[in-house]
Amino acid sequence: MRPTLTWEPTGEGVPASTDPAAVVEAVEAGGVVVLSGAGLSTESGIPDYRGEQGSLRRGHLPMTYQEFTGEEQARQRYWARSQLGWRAMTRARPNAGHRAVAALADAGLVTGVITQNVDGLQQAAGARDVIELHGSLDRVTCLTCGNLSDRADLDRRLREANPGFEDTAERHRAARVNPDGDVDLPEDAVRTFRVVPCAVCRTGVLKPDVVFFGENVPPGRVAACRLLVDTAATLLVLGSSLTVMSGLRFVRQAAQAGTPVVIVNQGPTRGDRWARHRVELPLGEVMSAVVDRVRP
Repeated sequence: MRPTLTWEPTGEGVPASTDPAAVVEAVEAGGVVVLSGAGLSTESGIPDYRGEQGSLRRGHLPMTYQEFTGEEQARQRYWARSQLGWRAMTRARPNAGHRAVAALADAGLVTGVITQNVDGLQQAAGARDVIELHGSLDRVTCLTCGNLSDRADLDRRLREANPGFEDTAERHRAARVNPDGDVDLPEDAVRTFRVVPCAVCRTGVLKPDVVFFGENVPPGRVAACRLLVDTAATLLVLGSSLTVMSGLRFVRQAAQAGTPVVIVNQGPTRGDRWARHRVELPLGEVMSAVVDRVRP
C-alpha cells in the first residue's frame, strides 16, 4: 500500500479569507510557532506536491521508503534522478516568505519554527534553531553504519563514478525538479547509472537524510516538536495542505490544548476544521505585509 498522498476536502472548518488581519494580530501578540510546508518554497522555484502546479498533478509519484530500501533498481533510479534535481535545489534562494519568518524570529515574535521542507531555505534566510521535521537533502545517511555525510561529497563521488552522465544532465537540464529533489528521467538514462556505497563502511546503502513517504519521523524529533507546540501562543501554518499526519498531528495537538491555529495556504487544508482562521493569499505577500505592520 502506498501512503496517503491526497485527500478530498469536506468543507468543514472556517471559510477562507483574503484579509491578513488575523495573522498580524497573532504575530503582534508574540509566542508564535510556525509550521511550514512546501507552499512556502514555491516562490523560490521549488514545486509543491498538491498545488495547482504540483508534481502530483503532473503524474509524479514520490519514492517510498519501502521501495528505496527494498529494490536496488529503485535506489539506482532515485540517485540518478537526484543527481540532476539536487543541483537545481542548490540554486534555489530564500524568498520573501522565508525572509519574513526569519525577521519575525529575530524580533522575538516567532519563538519556534518547524519545517516540513527539506530544502534548507528557511535556515538560509537566517532563521536559527529550525526543526527539520522531514530532514534535509544536503545530508546523506548510511543505512548500515549510520554515518552522516554531506550531499556535496556524494555529488563528487557520483560524478566520478558516472563520467558520461554530464551529457545526460545537459540533455535534461530543463527538466522540472520535483519537491523531493529529483527530476524525471527516461529509463535508458537511469539504467547505466552507478550508485556508490558508504565511504566509511564501504558496503552500506546510502539514503538522503530525509523522511520518505511511508517512513516514520524519528520519535525524538516528534517529541521536540510537541514540546515546542506546547509552548506556543499561536500555531501559524504556512503553505501546507496538512495532508500527511506528520504535520497534521501538531495542528490537532494545538487545537486540543486550546491554542489558536491560523493557516495561510493557497487552497483548503486537512487541518481547516481545527483552525480559527485561514487566509488564502500568496505567502510572500502576506508575510511581508505582516513584517511591515508589526516591526518598528
